[in-house]
Amino acid sequence: MSFSMTRAACERFLAGVHVGVLSVAGAEPDSAPLSVPIWYSYRPGGLVTVLTGRESAKARRIRAARRFTLCAQQEETPCRYVSVSGPVVAIEDGIDPAERAALAHRYLPPAGAEAYLVATAEQLTADVTVRMRPERWLSADFSAIAEQLRNASPTAVERVSPPPSAPAGPA
Repeated sequence: MSFSMTRAACERFLAGVHVGVLSVAGAEPDSAPLSVPIWYSYRPGGLVTVLTGRESAKARRIRAARRFTLCAQQEETPCRYVSVSGPVVAIEDGIDPAERAALAHRYLPPAGAEAYLVATAEQLTADVTVRMRPERWLSADFSAIAEQLRNASPTAVERVSPPPSAPAGPA
């Protein structure tokens, strides 16, 4: 049984609202990749867009590697994910105010988005816009197996669900 999604299903999923995890190679050959949660935007057939600080570790590594991977997931049962990798096609200095507002409203309720935009207005000039062309897609959709398990035993799905995240503590 294949759990992979079609390309169209991958694109629809990635266009949904998920916090993505951006991964980018380290600058040194023996350094681990950097993987961090990030807001992103995507429209089927288009580019993946992320906004980040001009001098952030993400921006420095993206400039050096000229590519990155973004993984988005649905944590609740049935679990699904899409991971997409590709080359950076643009790093634009600054951020378009309309694009930034759309991203804030994508992830926050209206009042929260407006408060966020006011509180972080310096990002318009302190950040960069990074655009990546998706080339390699990986995915999984465990809906079919979740349905089989649900039919076999209503509590089985609960047993195969991922454990809840532990609260963040000191590192």
